[in-house]
Amino acid sequence: MTSRTHRRPITAAAFAAVLALVLSACGGGDDGDAEAGDGTVSVLVVWGGEELASFEAMVAPFTEETGIDVEIESTRDLNAVLTTRLAGGNPPDVAGLPGPGAMAEFARAGDLQPLPQEVLDVLAAEYNEGVVADATVDDELVGIFVKSSVKGQIWYNPAAFDAAGYEVPEDWDALDSLVEEAAAAGTPPWGITLESGASSGWPATDWIEDFVLRQSGPDVYDAWVDGELAWTSDEIRQAWESFGEWATDPAYVSGGPDTVLTSPFGNGGDCLFSDPPGCLMHHQASFITTFFEDNNPGVAEAGVSYDFFPMPQIDFDGVTYAGDLFGMFNDTPQAQALMEYLVTAEAQQIWVERGGALSSNQSVPLEAYPDDSSRRSAELLVGAEVLRFDGSDLMPAEMNDAFWGAVLEYVQNPDGLDGILANLDEVQESAYEG
Repeated sequence: MTSRTHRRPITAAAFAAVLALVLSACGGGDDGDAEAGDGTVSVLVVWGGEELASFEAMVAPFTEETGIDVEIESTRDLNAVLTTRLAGGNPPDVAGLPGPGAMAEFARAGDLQPLPQEVLDVLAAEYNEGVVADATVDDELVGIFVKSSVKGQIWYNPAAFDAAGYEVPEDWDALDSLVEEAAAAGTPPWGITLESGASSGWPATDWIEDFVLRQSGPDVYDAWVDGELAWTSDEIRQAWESFGEWATDPAYVSGGPDTVLTSPFGNGGDCLFSDPPGCLMHHQASFITTFFEDNNPGVAEAGVSYDFFPMPQIDFDGVTYAGDLFGMFNDTPQAQALMEYLVTAEAQQIWVERGGALSSNQSVPLEAYPDDSSRRSAELLVGAEVLRFDGSDLMPAEMNDAFWGAVLEYVQNPDGLDGILANLDEVQESAYEG
């Protein structure tokens, strides 16, 4: 595996482009040269641990080459801190965004600054059009994806499968049969955990989104995300019930519903590595491999003790994905330069090589990924015929927050689904106004 401390220097061309942006923004000439290496850019992020370390590694060459200091602040409750800072008139220069839905709200409120043409030029040359569209609001580019992830992956321990005589399912019927067989043999088929601080519940929304896309198709998915299909509709109810059939039954989920509700999401796959296995499979995005290895050192090894297969199609096929968005709240030369640097293949490859992230930049070579599972994840992201962004992240913030809370309530009280969905219909009416 590639060393996690490896750094690639900014290429001459990439550095020249970043420096040119700083110089032009500072006014050019001798005075511009003096200012180009001065100053700082403040960045608010949600990451901690290995993710924060990877971002620090990603921006280190930028500081080394430009002299611009990147001051990073981390918080678990990004939306609350960012909203408070905006209300107080002291936003960070650059910040992570809770999702495209929140991004659109910030942009339309005039809080987000449009990104310079130099950023759009890089995106147009090296990114898929759909990725650019997901970062655009009312025809203005206001965001970038610092890293991406594929969702709807089902992780398993190949050795545990072999020992039990199980085969990787190739279609939905085979997966359903495997779930029933494992439960009957006394091994909970699933590891599911939903605790994530102020964002608790989001892993369950990924499940439901995958069911909506695969059971009812992309048109239904889009209508639901856009607020045009009721939560009480048959299609959405079916997705909730499919998730609940497994997540609320102790025979199907490791530790039962209490563990689902109270255990950190990053520990949801730890049951794959216990002896005997505490679960058979774990549904989570591609970034979970970092948690596997950090939580289970010397045990979790890509391609040996963990691997994945895509969640099979049911009546429709498709792939969901997500990405960590950044926006610029103060239009300074330093902030512009950082935003342009972060989308380059050189910057993106630094995090890719360290593991735990995929890049939407098509110029990042597959060979840069540290293992076969991450390379196959990247191929899924690039090659999907039906690709949809994480639905809850696309929803308005009010709707997204209600969705998170509702799934927690559902796991705790599955018999209350009628009321839960009816309440979400009420939120939908207000969240999508205007």
